[in-house]
Amino acid sequence: PGRTIEQRPWEIWARETFGHWEMDSLMGTIESEAALVVLTERLTRYGLIFRVPDHTMESVVKVLNRLERRLGKDFRRIFRSITVDNGSEFSGFAQVESWGSKVFFAHPYTSWERPQNERHNGLFRAFVPKGASIEDYSPEDILYAADELNGRPRKKLGYRTPEELYEKFLDSVYAASVS
Repeated sequence: PGRTIEQRPWEIWARETFGHWEMDSLMGTIESEAALVVLTERLTRYGLIFRVPDHTMESVVKVLNRLERRLGKDFRRIFRSITVDNGSEFSGFAQVESWGSKVFFAHPYTSWERPQNERHNGLFRAFVPKGASIEDYSPEDILYAADELNGRPRKKLGYRTPEELYEKFLDSVYAASVS
């Protein structure tokens, strides 16, 4: 449906720069019920999790529309690229590219091509087990889980938290937009 993961620049693979995200969706017990949209920043391991009414392209695009409206011109600095799988919920991503972010598509059935997102999803499953209905969890429950994960020190990050690193990089983005 677009650029393949082979076209991602080396800096994304190497996790050398901020602003490169992996994105996935998590379903509950059935496809027609509430789902989650999960974005994970590759360098900082910071995760954003949004509860959506269903597992559709329209719901995923609405999440990104809200982020783009809230961030304005900084959207393209914070979301320099997004790597997604080939699920139908990501088929409407041409709009994201029009905001200045590059979108890359992983190959079908290759979760290892988005390892940070898969790791984050695995950690998140401690809060919402696989097979549980997302309908049983409020947006506040989801926010609590995301905050807990982002506040957890990580050995890979020198025992800093994803939140600390993400805030540091956001400060640099906002400082650049002011000058």
